[in-house]
Amino acid sequence: MALRTIKILLVAAIGFMCLFYALQNIANLDAAHGFVAAVFSNAGHEIYPNTFFFAIESSVIVWICLILIITLEALAGIVALAGAFAMLRARREEASLFNESKYFAYLGAGIALLVWFGLFTVLGGAFFQMWQTPLGGGSLEGSFQYLGSIALVTLFVSMPDH
Repeated sequence: MALRTIKILLVAAIGFMCLFYALQNIANLDAAHGFVAAVFSNAGHEIYPNTFFFAIESSVIVWICLILIITLEALAGIVALAGAFAMLRARREEASLFNESKYFAYLGAGIALLVWFGLFTVLGGAFFQMWQTPLGGGSLEGSFQYLGSIALVTLFVSMPDH
C-alpha cells in the first residue's frame, strides 16, 4: 500500500507542477510572450549564426504558440491530476485494477513530456537553437529538469503492482 500511495502522490506532483507552470505563464503573460518572441526571432545567435531554420517575427504566430504551450501545460496538469484521483480510488483494489487506473496518469505525463521535450527541447533547442542565448539556455536546462523528473516518475509508476 505504501508504494501505491507514493505513486499516487508523485503523479499528483506532476499534475500540480504542470498547472503551476501554466498559471505562472498566465500571471506573467507579457514576459512569456517576450520569451517566445525572443526564441523565435533568432536574436543573439552568434555561435551558429547560419542555420537552416527561419525566424518568426509575427506577433500573432507567437501568441498562438504561447497559447498552445499554456493550454498543453494546463491540460497535462488536469489529466495527470485525474490520473492521481483514479489511482487513489483504486488504491485498495487488486493489482490489475490499480494498474488499469494509471491510464490518465500516463496520458498526463505523456502530454507533459510532449511540452518539455517536444516543444522546448526539440523545437526550441534544436530547431530554434535557443541554447545560444542565456535566456534560452536557462529555459532549455529547466525543460530538461522537468522532462527528466516526469520521465523518472512515469517509469516508477509504470512498475507493476502485485
